Amino acid sequence: MNRIDQQPNIDELIGQAEAFITACYQELDKSESERERRLAHIREEVILTGTYIHTEEELTHGARMAWRHNSRCIGRLFWHSLTVLDARGAETAEEVAEALFRHVEHANNGGRIRPVITVFRSGEQPDRAIRIWNHQLIRYAGYPGDGEQPRAGDPASDEFTAVCRKLGWQGTGGDFDILPLVISIGGEEPRWFPVPPGLVQEIPLTHPEIGRFPELGLRWYPVPVVSDMCLEIGGIRYPAAPFNGWYMETEIGSRNLGDTERYNRLPAVADLLGLDRSANTSLWKDRALLELNRAVLHSFKQAGVSIVDHHTAADQFVRFQEQEKRQGREVSGKWGWLIPPMSPSSTPIWNDNTLRDLHLSPRFMYQQKAYADRLDAAAGPSSEAGGSASLHAGTDDPAAESEQQGAAEAMTCPFHHLH
Repeated sequence: MNRIDQQPNIDELIGQAEAFITACYQELDKSESERERRLAHIREEVILTGTYIHTEEELTHGARMAWRHNSRCIGRLFWHSLTVLDARGAETAEEVAEALFRHVEHANNGGRIRPVITVFRSGEQPDRAIRIWNHQLIRYAGYPGDGEQPRAGDPASDEFTAVCRKLGWQGTGGDFDILPLVISIGGEEPRWFPVPPGLVQEIPLTHPEIGRFPELGLRWYPVPVVSDMCLEIGGIRYPAAPFNGWYMETEIGSRNLGDTERYNRLPAVADLLGLDRSANTSLWKDRALLELNRAVLHSFKQAGVSIVDHHTAADQFVRFQEQEKRQGREVSGKWGWLIPPMSPSSTPIWNDNTLRDLHLSPRFMYQQKAYADRLDAAAGPSSEAGGSASLHAGTDDPAAESEQQGAAEAMTCPFHHLH
């Protein structure tokens, strides 16, 4: 299995670089002579140093291609609009944290969410590799509770919250404590940085018709910045490359707040609506789920924050498929990830039997959790969605990927779905 912590040898790296540069330069309308000069320079650089450095133009287009190739993302119509922030010069944990806070501010953009990726230096030298321990830059803490205290917060964060507390961070123990950023460089001890007050525009949930909805005390943050995946471009791997799109409402309403393994708020919504929960045949879950998702859409729009509903997102994906077909490119897709978690049969993706995962590169890849060796001491068995802490993904071997599929399916799409 080609794990992401195993670097390719020189011949493999040159081959991967040639494939990327050929595709990238063709898409950028560069001449054959430009491509050949660049490839000659890369071959020389790899032979001399064992690696090569992407130009800013290559980094930008490669990151955009990685979004376009992501088989689990429904929101790829706008792949070409991804803003790429080059932070490969960041050396210290403080500099990394500053770049991450800038990312959040730039992406939020006063509510007009921009898709953004910040790319830190590549990971060829393990003693200098930058790792972001958070699953998302902004996420709520989770507290399992004990005999005296009830559980609170997001169960998917229980594990990482325990790690943060072991490092010295303390939250309030409530449902919506924003976790700190945790950063490590090489073998250095990790550093944690509190998220500055006011950086995150949290949105309290209200409903267009149910005046008592605020009594539920629900809220969410506007930008999902996935921060624990590896970006691979032309054989070069960037273990710290956080990126975001914008939310689809079902990610928050159906999954984050509705799932029984997450905030599990459907019973509370149903009780507020006065629904009969004594039998499944009342369809109370469906009715509560619908109103919870309506509340998410309404609240984000009232706050002036970008969000997309699942029907519009599905229509946009079909447009993306048509767009790619005109360019002569086949779309990579996992049907089970692309159908939305609410009313999937009412979307055009439901009947699409052509989708298949093409394992394209550039790509985003799962990698071992940066805090995997601290789990037993911090929290015991994992409670975070995503399964085993030792899970690796991104293999080029379809058979090996099939073995990992059960655990990997529970993990997140970089721009949409889950968490």
